Amino acid sequence: MPDLVSKGTRGRFRDLATDSTVNVIATAFQDEGFAPNYESTYVDSSVRRQTAQHHMESVNWADEEQVARALRAIERIIEDFDQQYTSKFWTALEHDGYRRDPDTKRLLLRAPRSPFADETLSNLTDPSVIKSYLDRLHGAVDTDPELAIGSAKELIESTAKVVLNQLGVTFTKDDTLVQLATRAQESLRLHPKQAKTDGPDGSTGIKSILGGALGIATGVAELRNAYGTGHGRDRRPKGLGPRHAHLAANAAFLWCQLMLDTLADPKAPWRRNTE
Repeated sequence: MPDLVSKGTRGRFRDLATDSTVNVIATAFQDEGFAPNYESTYVDSSVRRQTAQHHMESVNWADEEQVARALRAIERIIEDFDQQYTSKFWTALEHDGYRRDPDTKRLLLRAPRSPFADETLSNLTDPSVIKSYLDRLHGAVDTDPELAIGSAKELIESTAKVVLNQLGVTFTKDDTLVQLATRAQESLRLHPKQAKTDGPDGSTGIKSILGGALGIATGVAELRNAYGTGHGRDRRPKGLGPRHAHLAANAAFLWCQLMLDTLADPKAPWRRNTE
């Protein structure tokens, strides 16, 4: 697993440690359960930077729970520092995917990273609608399976409409998710019956995957109708858990990424009909 906070960002904090004290640094980390790494080979002319580094080496920076505790310690250490000295650290932390409350300036949970490449979303006329559904799905997948399943369906539906809009293909408010998904795949020449070109896009393997993609949209729609939000129910669904939420979310990510990557690809087969 990759580090959730980069070495560069940790180095920014280590530099800030010179404006603290050894006692404050050690206490903040130890209160969060981190002892210094006594086997560290890091040596620094500043005992405060060295203390900060030795404690940071006890953190598993790929573990979300440990990172959350370490960041609480860091925030505590620099909470009274002048903003002009801490701005580079906060900027680096934002690049790692974290954010701060604009009003309280307190560190919030790690902002979820999009499963889609930046260039894929930047190709869209208005990527904000996709991002909003991604945020909603990420926020629910570990805590609310019903909402996650409903949000997975909405992400697929929104992506299909965005694709159709961008390609100038009409649809109506009465179209079902399966109808929208099928039309989007056909418009991008991603229907298995359209895979007749030479090379990988016409291969048997691609045809099988494209057929499966249609099944994903259908499956998520059926799962949402049975268990997801969007319908008033007289009782809570039984047996629903996080693994079902993750299944729906990952299925939606796969289908949407296929659509958006193909829409952005300058060499995709669908463009041959528009050139």
